[in-house]
Amino acid sequence: MDVKQAGSSLDSLISSFNTRIAELQQFVIARNMYPASSVSDLSEIDSALKGMELQVQKIKDRLREETRAIPKAKKLIEAALRQQMKLKSMSACVPSCLPEIATSVIQDTSTSVQPEMPKQDLGTESLNLEEPAPREKKGRASPPMWYITSDELDALPSYMKQRLTLDKVNAAINDMATYAEANAQIIVAPRKKLAENMLDRALELREIARNDVVKGKHFFLEADIKGPALKLDNTGKATLTVLRHLCRITETRMGHHRVIILLKPQ
Repeated sequence: MDVKQAGSSLDSLISSFNTRIAELQQFVIARNMYPASSVSDLSEIDSALKGMELQVQKIKDRLREETRAIPKAKKLIEAALRQQMKLKSMSACVPSCLPEIATSVIQDTSTSVQPEMPKQDLGTESLNLEEPAPREKKGRASPPMWYITSDELDALPSYMKQRLTLDKVNAAINDMATYAEANAQIIVAPRKKLAENMLDRALELREIARNDVVKGKHFFLEADIKGPALKLDNTGKATLTVLRHLCRITETRMGHHRVIILLKPQ
């Protein structure tokens, strides 16, 4: 019941009281005229008045409860508005198309993994090829997708930002997460499930993953950059520069490879 409804109910009660008072006055006059027949009428009036008093008390109690609930309702509304602002800020940072990493990785590595075959004589192969793959930890985390915000992009100098948009940069972050996930799957894949043309790549990735700079982090190589959003063109190079400046990635060189490491929020 809101304040307007409560006020309307009180006005109605006051009007009823005035009507009853007028009737009571008439009954008092009638009692003096007919004292024997007025007792039952006065009893009915008394019962009606008691019922009305109970209704008024219930309305007062209800209004008191609603008044006490107003501060809580205000706090709830303020919390909802703050949450709404957070959600708006988050939605502004999310790219228009979210990636499907699992699907992309399966497609990218479908040619590199083969069914388990009977064991053959591998005596002529290098011992390094027999080196077991690092065991995949249970609950291995997915590559970080630390999207940039519109405020971060707007704060960049124009020579660095060039014609980059928020969607383009965050779509590139999706691609980098896909590259890193594909490499992580190759690193932990058993040798017997790797195709012959992927053995050298697996060994290279495992060697890089053991480096202290890279250990425990998701990474990909510059050679992995093949789109769809991130490419090795001027726009792609500008995107990498922006992401490096905003501490989303860091780079190192190992041998002839340029290794790009994905960073997590601190």
